[in-house]
Amino acid sequence: MTMRPIGDDDLQGLVDERLEASRRREVETYLDDHPEARMRVARMVALREEMRAAFAPVAAEPVPARLNLARIVEARRRPARPAWQAMAAGLLLLIGGAGGWGLREVVSPVPTGIEALAQSASMNYAVYAPDHTRPVELAAANRDELAGWFSARLKRPVGVPDLSGSGYRLMGGRLVATPQGPAGLLMYDDGHGARFVMLMRPMHVPGDAPMRPHTTETSSGYAWAQDGLGYSLVGTADDSVLHPLADAVRRATAKSL
Repeated sequence: MTMRPIGDDDLQGLVDERLEASRRREVETYLDDHPEARMRVARMVALREEMRAAFAPVAAEPVPARLNLARIVEARRRPARPAWQAMAAGLLLLIGGAGGWGLREVVSPVPTGIEALAQSASMNYAVYAPDHTRPVELAAANRDELAGWFSARLKRPVGVPDLSGSGYRLMGGRLVATPQGPAGLLMYDDGHGARFVMLMRPMHVPGDAPMRPHTTETSSGYAWAQDGLGYSLVGTADDSVLHPLADAVRRATAKSL
């Protein structure tokens, strides 16, 4: 039987966790072959979790007395408001909503520079690190092909750091989409299930940027730039593990420049 095309409703259904099991598998298979769509889903999932966290205190509050069923029934028995009052209330609500949307960028500005790099790395970590089916596109055995692929798409020479001396082996990597353009994503693990990813892409502003930490609710990492190329390492390990690893990556990539 031919699979139905995957559309926006399916992607939203995956985010909302309301797809049937068979359809969910079809959508996840589709995302494996469409990194741009997978990035969209990752952003929507991250937004969903942020909203859940933001409104969790409200959800935990007791139901207001005005929402008591008896009060609602009593209110419905009262005469309805004149039509002009209802229209005015709707207009005020519309204006308020439009104003809130207009202020969205002021309250939550779109990240740029190192912050945007760190956000992309964290989102890709959330998408690919838990994947036990196809976490990477090219395996570690294709290290040279991986470096050539990244270099061609990023339009500059890119190396693949060897971190075996720090106890982590290369699993492989893939090319991923970010709002700033293509990026290379490498994945490493310690042989016991602990994984981290390193994302690299050209920065719009050439030069270097000092290493700085970044965190989300589910991961943490470090981001920096060397000679106009940005790097961000992300994992779930604590700072005593991630910071030395970030330093090891920076030393390894500096040698390859």
